[in-house]
Amino acid sequence: MISTKGRYALRLMIDVASYSNGSPVRLNDISKRQEISVKYLEQVVSLLVKRGFLISVRGNNGGYTLAKPAKEYTAGDIIRCAEGTLAPVACLQSDCNTCKRRDICTTLDFWKGFYDVVNNYVDSVTLEDLRNRELLKIGNDYSI
Repeated sequence: MISTKGRYALRLMIDVASYSNGSPVRLNDISKRQEISVKYLEQVVSLLVKRGFLISVRGNNGGYTLAKPAKEYTAGDIIRCAEGTLAPVACLQSDCNTCKRRDICTTLDFWKGFYDVVNNYVDSVTLEDLRNRELLKIGNDYSI
C-alpha cells in the first residue's frame, strides 16, 4: 500500500508541473488546491528537494519549481523517492535476497512477477502524462 507521503508527493509534483508556467509555485497555493496541510507538505517537499526533484526558490516570489522537465520524471521515480522500494514482500526489498527459503519458495516467482508489473506500470507514466490528465480534468481553466 502506498502511504500518504507517496500519494502526496505525486500530487505535489503534478501540481507544480501544472501551475508553474516558468515561475515558482508557493506551498500555500498547493496546500489549498490539494487540500493538504502546509505542515505535511513541508515534510514531503523537503524530501523532494533533498533528492533533487524540486528546486526551492527563496524570496517574495519564491516557491518550488521542477528540477527538470516533467517528461523526465516517472510516477515510479516520485513514488519511490517518498516510499523507498515498492516491493510487495520483504525478500524483494533489496537486490540481495537473504531469505533462507529463497531457493524453494513456491511464491517467490509470483511476487517477482507482481513486482515487475507494478514497476513497469509506474515507470511507464510520466509526470507530463499526469499533468496532462490533470489539465483535462480541470478543463485547462486555472489561474495563477
